[in-house]
Amino acid sequence: MFPLRLKTAAALVLLGLLTLLAGIGQRTIWAPSETFTASAPADAAAAPLTVIDQKLRTLHGGTVKINVQGDGNFMLASGRPDDVSAWVGKTAHNTITGVSEDEKSLQVDHADGEATAPNPAGADLWVSNENASGELEYTWTPPADGDWSLLLASDGTKPAPATVSMTFPNDTSTPWAVPLMVLGSLLILGGIVLALLSARRKNGEGDGNSGFARRARARKAQGQAPSSSSSKVTMLAAGVAAAVLAGSGTAAQAASPSPQPAGNASSPAKEAAGTPVLLDAQFRRILEQVSSATDAGDAAKDAAKLADRVAGPELEIRTQNYKIRSQVGSYEPRMPVRSTKLLTTVVTSGRDWPRSVLAVTQGEGNVVPQILTLVQQSPRENYKLMETTPLQPGTTFPNISRGGTQNLAAADKSGLLYSGEEAMSGLADRLTSADSPFKDKLVEGDSSPYIADTLSYQAEVVKAGENGNFSFTHKVVPESTVVFRTSDGGALVLGRINFGFEGTPKAAGDKLSIGDDAAALAGGKETTTGMVLNFAESMAIYVPPAGSTDPMKLVAATRGLVGASFK
Repeated sequence: MFPLRLKTAAALVLLGLLTLLAGIGQRTIWAPSETFTASAPADAAAAPLTVIDQKLRTLHGGTVKINVQGDGNFMLASGRPDDVSAWVGKTAHNTITGVSEDEKSLQVDHADGEATAPNPAGADLWVSNENASGELEYTWTPPADGDWSLLLASDGTKPAPATVSMTFPNDTSTPWAVPLMVLGSLLILGGIVLALLSARRKNGEGDGNSGFARRARARKAQGQAPSSSSSKVTMLAAGVAAAVLAGSGTAAQAASPSPQPAGNASSPAKEAAGTPVLLDAQFRRILEQVSSATDAGDAAKDAAKLADRVAGPELEIRTQNYKIRSQVGSYEPRMPVRSTKLLTTVVTSGRDWPRSVLAVTQGEGNVVPQILTLVQQSPRENYKLMETTPLQPGTTFPNISRGGTQNLAAADKSGLLYSGEEAMSGLADRLTSADSPFKDKLVEGDSSPYIADTLSYQAEVVKAGENGNFSFTHKVVPESTVVFRTSDGGALVLGRINFGFEGTPKAAGDKLSIGDDAAALAGGKETTTGMVLNFAESMAIYVPPAGSTDPMKLVAATRGLVGASFK
């Protein structure tokens, strides 16, 4: 019977050792890899664009690394998910949406569409743009809070690189390791105890008549402890088991995986809502390119150099300014556009197009701070400078949240004393008539009064016109009006007004003369039939919030000659 118990004890110890080793092995030699790599399937359909879905960045928590291999040059850009989707538009594309269950393949969805797209490299929508040739190793780090997708492309006409692999942090948890180590330790302890008890009983029964046995029984009858030799062995076995258990507990604690951040389950549209359409670094990059383009155009007096970054009223004004200056050396150039000494920016949080943003700068050559209005008409177009408007001396630029503000429609009067449309119309009327009903509703500073100077100029021309009849008009260009909500609930309204100046001889034979600047556009200095001068006025008005008793205030204003002709 005793050999059977000893065999059982030995079996328990052996089984315990095997179980303990199995648990330790899960933490060491059989431990999962810290990362795993999944690759795009080789049979994926070719497409000019590949989108990497934003949810892959947080799929397993931690840092994701991307390897791309392709023929020739290609780019990888980062942008908001809705911006990436808008840029892709109707172009055929692949989207990497997830990872297969065996974690070896990337899941790729294909969408049919247009076979080509413009080259996406350098687009203003991208917060970052990585250019590569042959191979790219990319660590996917978000440039700011929120969701971010990636766009992979060659040049928009060739297929995007198809060899894409992504390395993710792996789930290194081993849920059975600790239970196996604990169970193995208990089995070893149980085997040792059983072996000790079996040996003791055998010794006791084999020498039952010996003095040793009698003394042991005597000690037991007197309540004394049994022999210290068997106690020490039992304590030693318990100590070994406790040490093993402690070691397993320490290993379990050391190898326990840290909590992983959960992926963001919110939709891209919901996540993007309320976020500014440009980050600061992105805005500065765009502003530098706008400044470089205007510098090149101004230096060469060549409007063609402006085409990529200037449009609308500013392109028209600068084009005509170059033409005049090529013939009239003394004609004043347009105020330079500077990206340095950036005083503030205004960025919309609206996700639709067109998108409008503002920068206020005062760099070299800017006597006063200048408001730069930039507009992006559609996702694939770059922001272009539409207007430059110097602040009126002594005027303070309204406080507008730099974390993204609301754009209002020109006709939207919600929370405002006047809508943007009404403000611009009021200013146009104020510039036309000294007795305008908006005289007390829209005011300006005394340091350099644009409205007062314009009214004075018009009155003097009429008074001095002995040979002609003169008239003046100021008409709003509705599509140019842009409205930004200010921090106090009011609004900053910007837009263009067309200033028309017409003259007709009073009698047959009378002549009207125009200045050298207008003559450069009209092709002559005198007329007997009449003349028309056109100016583009760039304006900015502050509108108080609804319920305020304060008047509107002219914040910035300037004009430029854009046309001159004879009737």
